[in-house]
Amino acid sequence: MGDSNQKLHAIMISFPFQGHITPFVHLAIKLASKGFTITFVHTEFIHHQITKSQPHKTIEPQVFSEARKSGLDIRYTTITDGLPLEFDRSSNMKQYWDSIMQVFPTHIDEFVNNMVKSHPLSAFFLVTDTLYAWPATIAKKYNFVIVSFWTQPALIFTLYYHLDLLIKNGHFASNEPKDLTSTLQETDTTTLVHRVTFKAFEEVKKADIVICNTVEELESETISALHQKSPIYAIGPIFPPRFTKSTVGTSLRAASDCTEWLNTRPHGSVLYVAFGSLVSISEHDMAEIAHGLLLSEANFIWVLRPGTIGSDGTNILPVGFEDSIKDR
Repeated sequence: MGDSNQKLHAIMISFPFQGHITPFVHLAIKLASKGFTITFVHTEFIHHQITKSQPHKTIEPQVFSEARKSGLDIRYTTITDGLPLEFDRSSNMKQYWDSIMQVFPTHIDEFVNNMVKSHPLSAFFLVTDTLYAWPATIAKKYNFVIVSFWTQPALIFTLYYHLDLLIKNGHFASNEPKDLTSTLQETDTTTLVHRVTFKAFEEVKKADIVICNTVEELESETISALHQKSPIYAIGPIFPPRFTKSTVGTSLRAASDCTEWLNTRPHGSVLYVAFGSLVSISEHDMAEIAHGLLLSEANFIWVLRPGTIGSDGTNILPVGFEDSIKDR
């Protein structure tokens, strides 16, 4: 990474989905507060989505402007993911993922090359999402250290990391072990998600350090076992001070403030239902979930993003459902 007189400079690149972006932003602030120089990279599309989601459309091109005002050395830039901004990614997820995996790395390579040439006194290292399959190639080319950031629990990491053992013992592509993730139970292992995940976990074994957004005390046995194979460290939870009032834009969609409603409900009485950035469900499943919520008589918050049912951007609730739940 260079001699001791060079300043440590992290180039940080998250996976372009909500559950990855938020911890990456918080980690950038945390590292910068410890004296690191940070160059944070978003795709142009993600920057556009964050900008569009702001309630007053006042977000500055420099997303970390407030952090910089407090003295943190965080630079911010955007790179194309290989597709035009107007391309409908939610309706063409395969093409989007293909571009992220095959075209985006070329633009990253060009960007890193320019960074190295323009900052000769910096000791660069990469902090990249574990789901990317290209960091080892970039790191080898520029003699960078790779820090792979896994934004989920360590238990999920170890399942994919030890895929060879799951296959050997007949647990992979079998719906028998109900406590495994759905991806590992599915018998069709040729899907895009499978290909991306398998390739990423081949590459993560080349990382110099793996950091995980988990708590050591909660997953001590898993972390300890993984240490026998890879230098992995629990660094979570990754929240900056007063994170609920963060001035750094992370949300890809306009937020809904439920605070006032939540404050009128008893402690621990509200059920939260959400499907993340990617999952689509059938109209039948949507109706079944709605029916279950109705019968539960529980207070709940149900997040329904555009595209939850299919890819047409509409969400279909059973007729009369909203009237039946009243103020629950």
